[in-house]
Formats: sequence, structure tokens, C-alpha cells
Amino acid sequence: MTGAVSPDRRRFLTASAAVLGAAASAQLWLPSAARAAETPLPDGVFSLGVASGDPLPDGIVLWTRLAPDPLNGGGMPERTVSVEWEIAEDARFSRGVRRGVAQARPEYGHSVHVDVRGLRPGRDHWYRFRTGGQLSPTGRTRTAPSRQSSGGTLRVALASCQNWQHGYFTPYADMLAQDPDVVVFVGDYIYESVPSATALRRHEGTGEPYSLTQYRNRYAQYRTDPDLKAMHAGAPFVVTFDDHEVDNDFAGDIPQDPDKQPHDAFVARLTAAYQAYYEHMPVRASAIPNGPHIRMYRHLEFGRLARLNVLDTRQYRSDQATSQAGAMDPSLTMLGADQKQWLLNNLHDSPARWNLIASQIMMAETDLLVGEGKQWFYDAWDGYQAERNQFLKEFRSVRNPVVLTGDRHLTMISDLKEDFADPRSAVVGAEFVGTSISSNGDQDQAAFRKEWDPRMPDNPHWKLLDAHRGYHLFDIRRDGIDARVRVVDTVRQPKATPSTLARLRVEAGRPGVRLV
Repeated sequence: MTGAVSPDRRRFLTASAAVLGAAASAQLWLPSAARAAETPLPDGVFSLGVASGDPLPDGIVLWTRLAPDPLNGGGMPERTVSVEWEIAEDARFSRGVRRGVAQARPEYGHSVHVDVRGLRPGRDHWYRFRTGGQLSPTGRTRTAPSRQSSGGTLRVALASCQNWQHGYFTPYADMLAQDPDVVVFVGDYIYESVPSATALRRHEGTGEPYSLTQYRNRYAQYRTDPDLKAMHAGAPFVVTFDDHEVDNDFAGDIPQDPDKQPHDAFVARLTAAYQAYYEHMPVRASAIPNGPHIRMYRHLEFGRLARLNVLDTRQYRSDQATSQAGAMDPSLTMLGADQKQWLLNNLHDSPARWNLIASQIMMAETDLLVGEGKQWFYDAWDGYQAERNQFLKEFRSVRNPVVLTGDRHLTMISDLKEDFADPRSAVVGAEFVGTSISSNGDQDQAAFRKEWDPRMPDNPHWKLLDAHRGYHLFDIRRDGIDARVRVVDTVRQPKATPSTLARLRVEAGRPGVRLV
């Protein structure tokens, strides 16, 4: 949220932070005796960069992972390593506010998660790590505004679906230049697909990941993308996972292909995938997995301006329906009983002006059948209609609900209607389905329009439909949300030209979204 530091000033400080961090590499903030006792480590322990996440008014999570040989298990000695950390209110670290020592343990892939508290709200902070005489890159992050703050602007970037094999992560370069306060990533951070000889950038390994080491290698490969690495170092992320972090279209402990993945084998795969996810994400200790279970649904407050509810639409869901009748089965659940009640409570008890829901999969209806009848994606909320429809009815008594979604590899921006079976039903909210960072690559736009434009009359709630790669950017104020669809001309090259495809507006107190 904008505060004492202007956006232009913040962008200047971001650009200079890496230079200042390098210039400060000679500064040692532990006693010389402690430094002398360190056992030498391999060079390049900070190859995966730094990150921050889940901002609070007084706190932030700082992350790194020691990995001098990132694509081969990490390359660290099999011992616990002490890592110094420091956070300051300026890029020169002359106004340090907190410092300490964290333990990078081999059982967690030598990842480091520091839950820093005691910070001032609504401020930029700079941070870094040091171990074995090596200094990390400098990261910049920002705390959430104070709990009583009700004004100002919150800039949120929405991202999802970054497939290494489909293209470079070029949208992040533009995202960094737009200087968001927080990045909301709603799933498919990695893809578990096998390496392809014809891919633009080939996945590491020889097949899909199943073991912990294999998932670690896949995450590490993605973390080496320079634009993704720079964006993580430039702003805090709020993350959740979808399916490809584990297995395409899995539901709970049921894989996509149960005839090929026995239950015990898939539980072992879940256990490995969730641990690797935790190891590579800037999340709190509450997300440390317990075997094949991980707690990811949570909410974050940005003063009284916005409450962000982050969902887990994979771990607790019923298996997908396979027919229209199945999709309307009232016993099916997307969220599970506990998460469902948690979300309802958060929406109705919220003091916030805007109630945001980060949902991995699309909530608005997608009718794929041109003309009479319906045809749905059963993996999305369309496959769990009784639960979806209950939430849409509840939205009528929720202040300014807006759903932020990924998964589709398309920009699909919609009004949320109380009953999609009745075209005359009330509009109760808005949904922004963000396009992908790189998944589907540079899509054939003419072919896309030929396939999807005929479906528009059957989906009158759609306000915008597009297939370019990019992300969405939101400036949230008390009176409304100004949204921009930011796209790039290609992900097949390391550099791209960004532009604004469309501008949209959500007015406070008026459900729905309109093109500007």
C-alpha cells in the first residue's frame, strides 16, 4: 500500500538495491570468531535467490534455499548450516531493524524460512542472508498497512500457470516494473510433465517427478528463471497451489490415473510434492507438511481496505464428476466442510471494504456447448455446482466480493451471477481469471477466436476473453478497483514487449465488472 515512499522512488530503490547489496558484501555483521568457525561451503549457495511472502502489518516471511548444485539435489553437505539474516528500512542497511540466525536443515532441503516480527506497517524493507562467507542477493519487501488503515491504494498482481517448457517467464519483467505491493500466485508454479525434446526449454530429469529429490530439482529449475527470481526479490508473494505442483487434475488423495498410480504410491507422491512445495515457498511454519497433508488456506488483512482469502481447492475436494448430473450432486465438495465454513465466516465477519478470494480454479460458468444445452469443465467450480451456487447466494450479503483465479491459461473476466441457470438472476460479484505466465506458449490468436468467439452468446456474463500471455494488475481503493490486463508479445524469447490489453473497473457497492 502506498505510503511514505512514492512509487517512482520505490522503483529507483529497487533498481539500485542489487548494486548496493553487492557493495555491502564486505560488511560482516557477526563476530570474527563466529566467522572463523564456519566450515567452507561450495560456491554459489544462493543460486536460487531470495523471496518474501505473506505480509502482516508487523511481519513478513523471508526465504532462501542453499543450493550450489540446484538441479542435482542441491549439492549441500548433509548437515545443518547456520544462516545469518538481516532486514532494514533502507537499501544500504544503515537502518537495520531486525537480524538473527536461522538453521538450514538437510531434512528441509536446506531451505530457510524466517518469520520476522516487530516491523513497522506499510513500509518497504530490504533483506539479505549470509553464510559461509557468501552474501545473498538483496531482496525488497513490504509490510501490510496497519490494521486500522482504511485509505490509500493497494496494488496487487495476479499470476498463475508458468510452464518452463512452453516459454520464458517474460511477464515478470513487466510486473516488476509496475511495482506491485504484493503478488498473488494462484497455482501451477511448476509442471510435473515429462521432459520434451521439442520444448523451447526442456524440463530437467528423465520423467515426471515422484520422489522428494525429483520435485526439489524441478522447483530449483523453475527458480533459476531470471525474471521469476527478480520478481521474488522485488515484492512479497502470497501463494497457493493447484494441480500441477503434484499431478494433473488430482483430487484429494486420488490421482488423475488411479489405475496407474496405486493409492499408497500416490500418498508417497503427495508427501514428496507438498514438502518440496513448502521448501521453495515463502510461507510460515503453519504450512510445514504433515506427511500427505499441508495447510495452505489462510487469510491476510491489508488494513480495512482488503481481506484476502486464499483457498485450497485441491486437497479437500471430492473426486471430479464425469456427467452433468454428477456436477449437480449436492454431496460433492470443492473445499471440504472445515474450509467451507472458514470461508463463509471470513466473508461475513470481514471488516474490509473489499473481500478478495484467491481461488485456483474458475468460479463463473463456462458453457462450452454452442446453442442449446450445457457442456462444462468438471475440474472447475462448474463440476461442484451445489457448493458453488451456495457461495454465490451468500455473496449477496458480502461486501464487495471479487474472485481472483488462474488455471485456464486465458484471460476470462466475468460477472458472477447468483444463478447461472437463469440469465435474469442478479449479479453478485466479479471474477478475474488471469492468463498464464507462459503455459500454452504464444497461442495462435486467430485459432483461439475461431474456437471461443462462438461461445460468447452462451456466456453473456463474460466481459473479456483473450489468449495472450501475461498477468493482471489491480489498483484497489475504497471507491473501486481499477484493473489492467498486462500482456507480452512473446514468451519464446528472453525479452518481450509488454502492453495493456484492456482496462476494467469494479465499483464499490455495485457488483460486477465493466470495461473502461
